[in-house]
Amino acid sequence: MHTSLSRQKPSITSFVRREGRLTSGQRRALTSLWDRYGIDTKLEPLDFDNLFQRHASHIVEIGFGNGESLAAMAQAHPEADFLGIEVHRPGVGHLLICIETLGLSNLRVLCADAVEVLKYQLPDASLDRTQVFFPDPWPKKRHHKRRLIQPDFVELLARKLRPGAYLHLATDWEDYALHMLKVLESACDFVNTADNFAPRPAYRPLTKFEQRGLRRGHAVWELIFQRRYRR
Repeated sequence: MHTSLSRQKPSITSFVRREGRLTSGQRRALTSLWDRYGIDTKLEPLDFDNLFQRHASHIVEIGFGNGESLAAMAQAHPEADFLGIEVHRPGVGHLLICIETLGLSNLRVLCADAVEVLKYQLPDASLDRTQVFFPDPWPKKRHHKRRLIQPDFVELLARKLRPGAYLHLATDWEDYALHMLKVLESACDFVNTADNFAPRPAYRPLTKFEQRGLRRGHAVWELIFQRRYRR
């Protein structure tokens, strides 16, 4: 199901495949539901209108975890089309089950490295929002180079977003939040929609992990930046 799109020398990745054990339900979902809701990795751009059989807004979530919050978002916003990208198969299997259970026609799944998907499968200026919620913070200083939100990655995202589209990030690590803010405020293609950090918008549901953290007094930092219009 997952294949590498690039045959070049591998670069530093923001993830490690410490994949947990697949449940029997997740394994069945990956086998029986992938052809209906999954997208194979290919060296050609996706045609969103053909994929969803309509013209709508295109929202991509990178690293959706178990997928429950993404499925809830797609259910609450049937007017938009969603694409989830995740490298860990248990989460992909869980989201496939959610899609089938909820009868969602506006959500599809890719099991691949998001950087490769962005480079090879998502057309330039095709996205209305990209969201990255609670990416691995890589808290040790020697691992900071593995953090997903880096200048090169933000530049890549800018190419894929339409002018006026949004990049929405969230993290519960203050150090990573400050790093994200610095990277984005240095990116000439984006403008902050808030004064530093933004309030959580109504469209983003709380995750179970996030709710548990909030009960313990943990803070969450949100950043919502808009892709500048071309001059």
